[in-house]
This record gives sequence, C-alpha cells and structure tokens, in this order.
Amino acid sequence: MAEARQPVLVSACLLGEACRYDGRHNRDAALERELEARNEHAVPFCPEEHGGLGTPRPAAWLDAGAADVLDGRARVLTEAGTDVTREFRAGAEGALAVCREQRIAKAYLKERSPSCGCAHTHVGGRLVAGSGLTSELLRRNGVAVVGVEGRRE
Repeated sequence: MAEARQPVLVSACLLGEACRYDGRHNRDAALERELEARNEHAVPFCPEEHGGLGTPRPAAWLDAGAADVLDGRARVLTEAGTDVTREFRAGAEGALAVCREQRIAKAYLKERSPSCGCAHTHVGGRLVAGSGLTSELLRRNGVAVVGVEGRRE
C-alpha cells in the first residue's frame, strides 16, 4: 500500500493560479516536481484573496516588520495609502486555520511577498530582509516555512 502524501501549504501563485496582485502567477514547475519527489501534497492558498482582496489589486507593503503588524504596532498599506491590514491579517489567520485543520507542518511560500515572503518582503515600498505577515504568523505557530522565488522550469 502506498504511503499517504503529506499535505503542505503552498502559495497558490506558485501552482499557477493567477492570484498575484497584478493578476499573473508565479508557477514553479521545479517546486511541483520537488513536492512529488518528497511525497508532499500541495494545498494551494492565497492569503490576500482569502482575506477579501480581489485580483488584480493594488500593490501593498508593510510599513514596518511583520511582527510589528501582528502585534498591532504597524500596518499594511497600498501604494495609495489605503490600509489593508485587516485583509492581510484575515488571510494570514486563514492560512494558519488551514494548517491546523489539515495538520500541515510545512509551507512553501512566495518569496518577496508582503504576505508570504520568508526571507525577504516589502516594507515601505522597498525590498528588505524579513518575513511577510503570513509567514511570520505560521512561524510563530510552529509551521516551518520555506521561501520559493517562483517561475523555475
């Protein structure tokens, strides 16, 4: 009997879903092969869409680190200055809920995203070292996060 595949949360854009802020995707064929080789089953999730933001949507960034946003000391703003903190938080909390419901211990998330970035994200309109909101919340709750740049063949 074949061993059951382990579920892992994956940024939906990395699986080819056109859910990026600009309506495009970051499909990563190499990641799909790697998941298959590791016997991992991708559970696609887009925190920003889950939080109620449409696609396409204005680009957004954190105005301080993700920890500060989660702790209520900072916000997530669009280029025009619209506060979308509530939507980003709802998306992050939705990702955590899916992980808990499906006993997911690992997530592969889109690097450089204000939601999913693991090593790099956007703060104040600039790319900086640090986590996005969803990756920070998942880490705080024991989910291992792996950043994936995307678009590998």
